[in-house]
Amino acid sequence: MRSVYTKTGRKKHTAAVSAKACLLSLLVLTACLLGGCHGKIATSSFAVPGSFDTEKKYTITFWAKNDTNKTQVKIYNKAVEGFEALYPNIDVQIRLYTNYGDIYNDVITNISTGTTPNVCITYPDNIATYMSGKNTVVELDDLITDDAYGLGGSELAFESPSVEKMTPKFLEECRIDGHLMAVPFMRSTEACYINKDYVEKLGYEVPDILTWDFVWEVSEAAMKKGKDDLFKLNGQKVLIPFIYKSTDNMLIQMLQQEGAGYTTSEGNVLLFNDTTKALLKEIAKHAESRAFSTFKISSYPANFLNAGQCIFAVDSTAGSTWMGSEAPLVDISPDKIVKFETVVRPVPQADPENLQMISQGPSVCIFNKEDPQEVLASWLFTQYLLTNDVQISYSSTEGYLPVTSMALESDEYQEYLAAAGSDKKHYQVKMDVVKLLQDHTEDTFVTPVFNGSASVRDAASYLVEDTCKSARRRQTVDDKYFDKLFADVKNLYHLNQIEAADETEESAGTGGEDAEAAERTGKAGTGNGKEDLGPLPVTSVVLLATLVCAWVCILVWLLVSHFRQKK
Repeated sequence: MRSVYTKTGRKKHTAAVSAKACLLSLLVLTACLLGGCHGKIATSSFAVPGSFDTEKKYTITFWAKNDTNKTQVKIYNKAVEGFEALYPNIDVQIRLYTNYGDIYNDVITNISTGTTPNVCITYPDNIATYMSGKNTVVELDDLITDDAYGLGGSELAFESPSVEKMTPKFLEECRIDGHLMAVPFMRSTEACYINKDYVEKLGYEVPDILTWDFVWEVSEAAMKKGKDDLFKLNGQKVLIPFIYKSTDNMLIQMLQQEGAGYTTSEGNVLLFNDTTKALLKEIAKHAESRAFSTFKISSYPANFLNAGQCIFAVDSTAGSTWMGSEAPLVDISPDKIVKFETVVRPVPQADPENLQMISQGPSVCIFNKEDPQEVLASWLFTQYLLTNDVQISYSSTEGYLPVTSMALESDEYQEYLAAAGSDKKHYQVKMDVVKLLQDHTEDTFVTPVFNGSASVRDAASYLVEDTCKSARRRQTVDDKYFDKLFADVKNLYHLNQIEAADETEESAGTGGEDAEAAERTGKAGTGNGKEDLGPLPVTSVVLLATLVCAWVCILVWLLVSHFRQKK
């Protein structure tokens, strides 16, 4: 629009611009608000360029997490150096974080300013939130299958795994609403690290598969004290028999094992059900006796385990190098470490014949940019993270499992596994958890991902933590308590905006394959695939009414301005 800089013309132009700016702002606000309702996310396919411009310089940013592990930092730096040697026109700048929460918060902040990183290590729950904006995250379906630049592509300057050499289960975990929105980087699960000596001292044997009943029973048996007020088991003033690191995973796995509802892929929240209440009551009983605690209440399970103050410590397999009296990494002074035999088992199960373990571990997503060539440069670097050198080197730092069969079947990785227990690099406990995940890959599951699924996960953790705190304070933990807790948590995490349909009513209307699928996954679904979300919440009604009033005010203002200008 050409501006006329007369006094009157400037006023007219300014008024028109102001009106348009107001209208545009309202449109953006409305789109964001409505786009975020009920777990909606936006995607569109990426058009792969016909070739990569190797003459133009590109700077791409890579946000990664390293747990303050210097070895991991060296691996990232080596990966960047190796990649830049193959593609001298691409400059990769690393930004390291100590936790995924900080990465998530920074990405959300940068989305609003259009300054997202190019490549980011993250989790699908977080990616779903990133996708609430239009074309924020690159859809990878066409990229991975591209003959020239896809996985195993002909034009790559390095050996990349083909689609067939990606572990199918891990690759599928990166699909959101049917589209591949990331690629897996590493995979882990949770494991129970056990002081075998203490279990046997109490008169028990460690089974191949733990059950919740077994862990609760042994934990309560360990709480006996002598006349000196020291625990008979360890002769110390401190003993927490069972500590769980991530209580969101704890409740999610318990619900999965019981075949109870958690969420659906459509974004319906089923977490607040009678099974959840029954599980929390059991947890409360052992929290009250002090036989059970959590990381948020007490601290890292490894510290208590290594000091002889814990029997069962549940943590990620990625934290295996911290677990056990011979662990290469410890957070307590050497004189506090108590020698014992450490054994590893899958997390406790409801049914030992039907294992259910959560699959976790970081994935890598790519953010959209105006220049498709810049996106392609980001994709090339992302693929480089899947090469054997990076996969095997990184997995050896912790209890991670490489995500490609190309790495898993390589001579280098097989030699690494064969050296189990030979030195600290091949720490036996770490090697045991890697084998555990390898043996039970098909027993792992992931929760549905949608915009808001991260909040449901936070809510699950809050339920366990608050229940434990209340039980430790000797508060009454009954149905009335849980009714209030459920209501408070729904409000706290804004989950009351989605109507969770009654599980019985959901399952009634399903038939044939749909009913079987619902029974297998423990999630109910309606026969026609649609959910009655019920009436809009009061807050939504007020918001929409406010938007309507704003539109009316702007139209009135424009009409008044028009008539004034005529006069």
